[in-house]
Amino acid sequence: MDMNALLAQAQAVQAQLQSAQEELANSEFTGSAGGDLVVATVKGSGELTNLIIKPEAIDPDDAEGLADLVLAAVRSANSQLQAKAAAVMPQMPGGLGF
Repeated sequence: MDMNALLAQAQAVQAQLQSAQEELANSEFTGSAGGDLVVATVKGSGELTNLIIKPEAIDPDDAEGLADLVLAAVRSANSQLQAKAAAVMPQMPGGLGF
């Protein structure tokens, strides 16, 4: 086992991981629900940064319906975030020697 090659490979994976994390952190993801009645934006860190609720979505007799729309929009944005994270994170090489 060549320890120098193994160390170089580990350093390359670490650099790829750091680059992918930076790319993800600088990204924003937008999800919507109810035909864009509610739109949520999250950062790559998962922080909710914006929430738009159109007046038509507000029914005083259906607060639960509005809550469902908000949850759906945030979940949609988070799903996009998770998909992007899976796509940009480097795959661990199969032969790290372990």
